[in-house]
Amino acid sequence: MANKQFKAESKRLLDLMINSIYTHKEIFLRELISNASDATDKLYYNAMKEGKTGITRDSLPIELTLDKANRRFIIEDHGCGMTAEEMENNLGTIAHSGSLAFKNENEKQDDIDIIGQFGVGFYAAFMVAKHVEVVSRAAGSDEANRWESDGADGYTVAPCEKAENGTKIVLTIKDNTENENYDEFLEPYRIQGLVKKYSDYIRYPIKMDMTRSRMKEKPADAGDDYKPEWEEYTENETLNSMVPIWKKSKKELKDEDYNSFYTQKFYDYQPPLCHIHSSVEGAVTYTAMLFIPSHAPMDYYTKDYEKGLQLYSNGVLIMDKCADLLPDHFSFVHGMVDTADLSLNISREMLQHDRHLKAIAQSLEKKIKSELLKMQKDKREDYEKFWAAFGRQIKYGAYVEYGAHKELLQDLLMYHSSTEDKLVSLAEYASRMKEDQKYIYYACGETIDKIKLLPVMETLSDKGYEVLCMDDSIDEFCVKMLAKYNDKEFKSIADADLGLDSEDEKEEIKKLSEDNKDVLEALGKALGRKVLDTDAYIETHTGFTPEQLITMQGESAFRTHETEAVRELGSAFGAIVATGGGAVLHEENYAPLHQNGVIFWLRRDLDKLERDGRPLSRAGNLNAMYEMREKRYLRFADYIIDNNRSLEDTVEDIRKVIL
Repeated sequence: MANKQFKAESKRLLDLMINSIYTHKEIFLRELISNASDATDKLYYNAMKEGKTGITRDSLPIELTLDKANRRFIIEDHGCGMTAEEMENNLGTIAHSGSLAFKNENEKQDDIDIIGQFGVGFYAAFMVAKHVEVVSRAAGSDEANRWESDGADGYTVAPCEKAENGTKIVLTIKDNTENENYDEFLEPYRIQGLVKKYSDYIRYPIKMDMTRSRMKEKPADAGDDYKPEWEEYTENETLNSMVPIWKKSKKELKDEDYNSFYTQKFYDYQPPLCHIHSSVEGAVTYTAMLFIPSHAPMDYYTKDYEKGLQLYSNGVLIMDKCADLLPDHFSFVHGMVDTADLSLNISREMLQHDRHLKAIAQSLEKKIKSELLKMQKDKREDYEKFWAAFGRQIKYGAYVEYGAHKELLQDLLMYHSSTEDKLVSLAEYASRMKEDQKYIYYACGETIDKIKLLPVMETLSDKGYEVLCMDDSIDEFCVKMLAKYNDKEFKSIADADLGLDSEDEKEEIKKLSEDNKDVLEALGKALGRKVLDTDAYIETHTGFTPEQLITMQGESAFRTHETEAVRELGSAFGAIVATGGGAVLHEENYAPLHQNGVIFWLRRDLDKLERDGRPLSRAGNLNAMYEMREKRYLRFADYIIDNNRSLEDTVEDIRKVIL
């Protein structure tokens, strides 16, 4: 029998189908099962329309058979089947879809979920098969036909025998190559896994023989030394669930059902904090089932984490991680969306970006926020668990993209309260603000305990002002991006002007520390030079002493302020610039200090060093600190001055060098 040629530039187009459109070879099974489901749906729908009885979905299985010896994979349905003409149209013309035509003819029917649209899914079989045979008999016909092809070279159609209506597809699986293992598509457990992954919610039972093991029954005459024996047996099993949980009525489901689905589906050992089960009809129609986890995955705050919801189209998995359905700030959400209102691309592995997808994403974002606010109000303990796991992501979401999402997320934010000694929302803080309070006060530091020890905290507390304590590195960025909440500006307690009514209080907070004031004044007077102190500069511009800054923000933050002061004061000509001993720790401080003069190291015995107001000196080992810094002092200094003598002697030694 002569081969017939495919229509529509067969060889080129079929090569495209096989080699380019589908990324993963395993997709062939999803496509063939979807085609079988469509054919069965057509038969079921027509039977219902004609008033036939006795036909149920359970009586119309899709049957899978593996023949390892002959390298054959067989899928058979009991659907509408095809005539010889339909074989020519559906299998001989690439991109002709009988399913799409049927769907268009019956688009107003509710109980019909036709999956196929493009007429190319069948050809995915050639990704794994070197020969494809299709035997089909149309419902209501006594004739059957066999379609066969080895690929792009063409096909044959000939009459044959088939006992009942439906379609049987026989794939002769390719031989293994150096780079490809095709044997996997002849392994029962691999096929079972693919059915669960892609076709678990096909509405007809997908059956296949599975080999199991069981213990043999103990013989009646067995003695005490009897050892149990095992045997293998074969059982025809249904591989799919058929009815997805999200299509069940909410009244049927309990929390245990949702939790069980979540832990099994998303491989979590803990139940979720809450679930969202939503069905929407309107401009876009979809069903969603979302879950808020109780803890963050180990890779959540890494670049390896992949966000996204499972996306189904009429119960068939299209994408395992559809990132477009979730904004980054809600990337922790697990779940799925099932809809038919999407423009899929030809392979159904990816989506065409359209308004329907965006509409679903926007709707889900609102539902997630609403559920989190409800949890914050009604289940505070659960919300605090959520905040501990994912609070940083919410703060990051409010900060990025120049605060584009801050209005959406600000009510979800939580911070430790100085007065309540617990986490509070911005709304709760605002509700307790005093009538005369101008700002929402906040403080940033390494830990909550250290923040509470700040002197300014006592001042604000005495006035009855609540302070939001922030110990996360992103907190200050987030708050500065927010700028306001309920028309009240945020104000850091590190600011020089805290908006306090009393001038005495302002002066108290801004008060300068003049460490070694006598020494500096004497040196300046003797040399006739202006004295500039980096510590005094820092305190003037931040409102805090070096000790307070180190306690509140850590040494690293203080050193940043110090470098800024050195850069600013080093440009002064004819002045004396006094720095702390730690200025040598930043190499970039050398150039601005040296640009207009020379650098002196006033070397003093360790037991004579002043420790008051010096938190690093008090807390650390001075000998170890000195050993670490000595080489840097030597590298920085142009001159070393002995500072163990009287003030007058020290000043005179410096004067001699300069003059």
